[in-house]
Amino acid sequence: MKTLSDQAVGTAHGKIILIGEHAVVYNEPAIAMPFMATPVEVIIEKINGGSVISSSYYQGLLQTVPDSLKNLKSLIQSICSDLNQPVDGLSISISSLIPPERGMGSSAAVATALVRALFAYFERDIAHDTLLNYVEISEKIAHGNPSGLDARVTSSASPIYYKKNSHFASIPLHVSGYLIAADTGMKGQTKKAVRDVARQMERASHQTLTIIKKIGHLTEEARLAIQDDHVELLGELLTLSHDCLKQINVSNDRLDHLVDTAIKNHALGAKLTGGGRGGCMIALARTAKQAKLIAHKLMENGAVETWIHALGENSNE
Repeated sequence: MKTLSDQAVGTAHGKIILIGEHAVVYNEPAIAMPFMATPVEVIIEKINGGSVISSSYYQGLLQTVPDSLKNLKSLIQSICSDLNQPVDGLSISISSLIPPERGMGSSAAVATALVRALFAYFERDIAHDTLLNYVEISEKIAHGNPSGLDARVTSSASPIYYKKNSHFASIPLHVSGYLIAADTGMKGQTKKAVRDVARQMERASHQTLTIIKKIGHLTEEARLAIQDDHVELLGELLTLSHDCLKQINVSNDRLDHLVDTAIKNHALGAKLTGGGRGGCMIALARTAKQAKLIAHKLMENGAVETWIHALGENSNE
């Protein structure tokens, strides 16, 4: 009989919507990037008695988790049942650098790391499709009707090209450079922003649809730029996308100020990322030195946190 590991570790990372947000609702493509600068780690150790969870939100018994963590409780129970293992006897420590409610895939990343840690602890291999199925259990409880995008990106090393209800495809990441993300300190308002765009589509359908289709075209160009290492072009496309998002009123003054700050400090491009009306923005730099300068200037101009992620294997200092 196999002896269970005394300790097991599972990891994942955040995600960034590079381009295509909001347009993706209207069947245009979007591209999401794995964002390794915001890692998640789950450590499981063997203990006696009831299982416990330790995280920044809650420390205590698994059986008495708050509503905000019931998705993880259900996930743990499902995996233990499927693997014919007891739910008790686990010390589960969760460490995440992904800020919640910023559109960076926090809940999916934690679920991904937890699934990997549990399978490692019980010494079982796991196929990627099986991993995604388990993360979906958690995401349905957390979000109701998830697209599956967050689960794929937080468990992948490659950018994901996505179309609503139809298509996920990995993109070869050949582009070099540095992606900076900055947190406005404001929770994103995705649901309200999506609803407002829908109303704008009703009131001014031709004008709004033209902007949506332009975002889709910019996304297709960005896909080629990523594959062909055209980092300057990619930066230009990001800025053009932000201009489109401003036209459909999903940005706000704080996001616009941070985007302008990045551009003034020689970013190749910048835009909001995710639902908008708060949350985060991103900027693209050619070198690590430029990225650090841009991140510093963003903090001086109101960002509450920044992260830098190197793109591709040949990013230059």
